[in-house]
Amino acid sequence: MTAPASASSPSPPDATRPPAPGPATIAELTAEVGRITHDKVGSIRRITAQTKILALNALIEAARAGEHGRGFSVVAQEVRGIGGAIEDLARELEIDLAARIAALQRSVEAMTAKAEGERLIDLALNAIELIDRNLYERTCDVRWWATDAAVIACAADPGRDEAADHASERLAVILSAYTVYLDLWLCGRDGTILANGRPERYPHLRGRSVADAPWFRDALLLASGNDYVPGEVHCEAQLGGAQVATYAAAIRDGNGPACGVLAVHFDWEPQAKAIVAGVRVADEDRARTRVVLADAHHRILAASDGKGVLTETLAADLQGRESGVVRDPASDTVTAFHRTPGYETYRGLGWYGAIVRSGG
Repeated sequence: MTAPASASSPSPPDATRPPAPGPATIAELTAEVGRITHDKVGSIRRITAQTKILALNALIEAARAGEHGRGFSVVAQEVRGIGGAIEDLARELEIDLAARIAALQRSVEAMTAKAEGERLIDLALNAIELIDRNLYERTCDVRWWATDAAVIACAADPGRDEAADHASERLAVILSAYTVYLDLWLCGRDGTILANGRPERYPHLRGRSVADAPWFRDALLLASGNDYVPGEVHCEAQLGGAQVATYAAAIRDGNGPACGVLAVHFDWEPQAKAIVAGVRVADEDRARTRVVLADAHHRILAASDGKGVLTETLAADLQGRESGVVRDPASDTVTAFHRTPGYETYRGLGWYGAIVRSGG
């Protein structure tokens, strides 16, 4: 026997119930009320005009009738007065309704703009969250691979070619499984590149110095294997000028000071492009919408139109806010943005996701 349904069970949705009206529907209904009001008041005025004409004709006929038309003249005067009163009422009605309809339209426009702004902020947040999750994995990778035995052995004894060759082979194996990296560099304590994972693509790297690279200097100062140097996006000359985000971690042989640095070069451009191009934008808005990732200084790191990457900054003044909408009345451009919230242990670098939409 089947048990009766619980009284607290939610009722199934009513498929016949029409959806709740949105701002666009309310705006259309408001405009329709305005049109109906204008038409109906116009009809009242036409009827009133006809009534006044009839009353005037009646007064003329009553005057011709002399004493016999005096009573009819009184009625005609009353009709004429009523017509004037109706005309005044129609005028007041039109003025009052027009003012209220205009106020309602302004409210609907404000509500529509707010709803659209919130939707664009959500899209901006989605974009920055996606890249944060991706970069969080990069921070895990570099710290884990810095503990690889072949990597440690090479950094601890940088003069042995056999150790460097073995480390290079090991880095190549890692790269074969992680296609989001252009190359991995194993650097000695003095900044010399001892091994890399793709010597066939990037030859002659072994023996070059990266001692002046900020990521190398910062990685040598890291306190523990739990720490890492986050990657700012830049063009790496030794990787053919490719856009990369370089993450680095110290290599330690035991509990002593760092004996080297492992750097992983995240292939930034295609990964970031996939994210900004994948944000859901309506087809009718795509031509006037630009999805952007920007750093803490508002430098553009990725853009759905491919323009201004690493050379431009966001034109909008974000005023240091975490999220919001900035409108430029001069250009009729709206910029919705959201600062990175971070992901797991990756706190982010103060980057932003932004949706820039032009008018039209």
